[in-house]
Amino acid sequence: MSDWKWFGHAGHLIVGYACRFHLCTLIGEHLVSTVGEYWPEREVREIHAKVYDPGWLKENRHLNGDTFDAAYMKRFGYEDIGCDRKYETMVFKVSGKTCTAEDCNCGMPTIIPDELDFAGYNAAGSAMTGHYTMCEKGNLAAQQAAGGSAAAGSQK
Repeated sequence: MSDWKWFGHAGHLIVGYACRFHLCTLIGEHLVSTVGEYWPEREVREIHAKVYDPGWLKENRHLNGDTFDAAYMKRFGYEDIGCDRKYETMVFKVSGKTCTAEDCNCGMPTIIPDELDFAGYNAAGSAMTGHYTMCEKGNLAAQQAAGGSAAAGSQK
């Protein structure tokens, strides 16, 4: 774990910026990214409510700010980010380029957008455990690629 590098941003998903849960870890040439708890803008949530419970929306549309958000969370919760899942982990190979944007410069690597591994979850604890599992899997692969004898011994 000491050679893992952690990033504070979501590492994948076009709406990753709107996910309240994200873990992102670089292990060798692989980025493990977990996102979830998707909370889109109010307009998107109103469309969701209109489709799934128009009566609720009619009764609550007048609410402002945090009051609307709390009512929405109580009724619907976070949005799915994929089919029947609130969280997902994906593993990607990195390109070698990193973020050097003047207004960010976080150093997060650019991914090659073909996922190498995937898992979906519906609870934050499962997503966290799944992220660490994928990291360990990637760590083992990196050690094996480097010819590490410890990695070969740990598979017994």
